[in-house]
This record gives sequence, C-alpha cells and structure tokens, in this order.
Amino acid sequence: MAPAAQARNTAHGQASAYLPDRPRPVLDAGPDDLYAALDLGTNNCRLLIAQPTRPGQFRVVDAFSRIVRLGEGLGASGRLSQDAMDRAVDALRVCATKLSSRDIRRMRLIATEACRAAENGELFLERVTAETGLKLEIINRETEARLAVSGCSSLVGREARSVVLFDIGGGSSEIAVIKIADNRSSRLANHITHWTSLPVGVVTLSERHGGRDVTPDIFEGMIREVEGMLAKFECPDIPRGLDDFHLIGTSGTVTTLAGVHLDLPRYDRRKVDGLWLSDAEVTAMQSKLLSWDYAGRAANPCIGPDRADLVLAGCAILEAIRRRWPSSRMRVADRGLREGLLTDMMADDGVWRRGRNRRPPVSRER
Repeated sequence: MAPAAQARNTAHGQASAYLPDRPRPVLDAGPDDLYAALDLGTNNCRLLIAQPTRPGQFRVVDAFSRIVRLGEGLGASGRLSQDAMDRAVDALRVCATKLSSRDIRRMRLIATEACRAAENGELFLERVTAETGLKLEIINRETEARLAVSGCSSLVGREARSVVLFDIGGGSSEIAVIKIADNRSSRLANHITHWTSLPVGVVTLSERHGGRDVTPDIFEGMIREVEGMLAKFECPDIPRGLDDFHLIGTSGTVTTLAGVHLDLPRYDRRKVDGLWLSDAEVTAMQSKLLSWDYAGRAANPCIGPDRADLVLAGCAILEAIRRRWPSSRMRVADRGLREGLLTDMMADDGVWRRGRNRRPPVSRER
C-alpha cells in the first residue's frame, strides 16, 4: 500500500503499520519527505507537519493549534470530563484529516499531563483511536523535559555555559538545568544535568486559586505554592557570569508576555520566537498584566478570552522560577514539544548527514 493510502487508512481508524508504535522501514530522506508531530496537552492540541532543510532545521508545511482544555476540572475529579474529551476529539479529527491528506514519512503523536494524571486517560486514548484512527502515546515527564530542550536547542547562545529551560504547561511544568562544556553536543538534551517536573500548570493553578479576579495577594499565594514545589528540587547552584547564563521559556505564558511587551496588534510568531527580554522587562510585563482586570486581559490581542483566566497563573509559575534562578535575561521560545519530536525523528533518520547510508529509522516511539 502506498504511504499516502496508509495515512488515509490510519486517519479513518483502520489498522495500519503506519501507527506510531510500529514505524515503517524507510529509505534515505529526500527534500520532499514529510514528518509530523502532534502534542495533546492539558490545554492545547497542536500539530506540525514539516520537511527537513539545511542541517538542524526544517520548514513547516502545515500546522494546527486549538485550545481544548482537556484537563478542565481534572484536579478536582481526577478524571477527564465528557465535554473536555469531546473538544479534544473534535480537534484531533482535524489533525487526522491533515495527516491523511499528505504522504507522511514518519510521525509521532504524544499526550502529556492530562492523560498521565487522569484515571480515565488510557480509556480516552482508546476512544481517540477508535474515532480518529490516531494512536497517541502518553510520554513520561522526563521525556517531556528532554523534548522541550530538543525543540529549543537553536535558541541557546553560543556563549552560554549554563541554561535553565522551562516549559509551563497546562497541567505540569518541566524544568531542565543544562550545563555546556567546550565539547558541545549537537543534541542539547545530552547536556541536561538535572530536571524536574512540577505537578502544576496554568490550568491547575488557576482552578485552585481563581484565574479571573487575581489580586496581588492571590498572585503571591500562587507564587508561594510553586516555590514550595521548587524547594524540593535538589539542584546545585549554577556558577555563572553575566553573559554565560540565561533562562529560556517555552510556553504560552512567555510568548504572551513577549507579545504584550512588543504591543503587537495581533500575535506574530516571527517577532516573538527568539526574542530576548531583560529581567526588568519581564517584571514590568507581569506587573502590567496584574494591574488589568479580566476584561482588560481578554481584550488584549495577544491574550484573548481563551487565555485571560490562565495567564496570571502562568506568570506566577514564571516568577517562582525567576526567584529560584535569577537571571539578567530570558529568551522567549515559540516552540517546544512538537519541534523536539520533529528534530529527534529527523536526527534519528540521519536526514541532515552528508553521505549517509540508506537505513531504516531507529524507533523512538516507545
């Protein structure tokens, strides 16, 4: 069966060797080979389809992102709600259609904290496969942290000797401490020395403290809760100078702060991804958001009503991280797990190596 036909069958729920836990053997990648990565998180469903270009890079061919709030109410009930699952399945049907319309060489489809934590998470993914043909795997927290690092590797400055990279999610927040010696590996994840996953994200924290009407006292209470979690993370102090250490933030929280800082009339990834913010600029943006009421946050084009009740919870997590690892600057990443998945798959297939031999890919789906 042709690859395109395999993809179509998978999208409509028929059994196929194209499912991610059974990667099909492939020949050497060419410039038209397509890779796909899907990330179903606690708040968002995101898909990227891309093709490799010059070494270490790729061109996005198609993309999809929708806020589904899969983890809504999970903290209180321990289960995914019917409405939340319905929203996620609707989004995943769109992803399945996009995947079925292209000849995908290799894909990896992951689910994170909401499905990890919910007692009906596995059952929900069985429904996803039955109704969309997409077979998602629940990844563990360490894998999630490593993928976030892989996705942001090109944003680490050449002068950097240590970096703290964080990914503030909907239901969990991953933090990786990276120390880079002179023999810098092409895979930045190889330089992770310590990592942790905090069982808190923008959805769970806002549900516990209230995300619509956030006073300075409520905001400080959020920060203290996250600081208590970080206090349990055993990590040596990071020796650093003025220019050889920085933070990298990959999440809707930091990209929102960047968009507000730039006063964008509408969110523009090209202006946000890779942006440097000083410590003072981050503080100013957080203070500005805290001074706005819910309606004011919802009216901002870089926040909108979908994030207006979540953004201050994200800022509280960010503030706890900044207090633990003070830095004069932070780099903003509008990228993350999907980019890490794509980078890993392409690197495993050797698509960027000159003179590479034809060989099947090394499976990373388990």
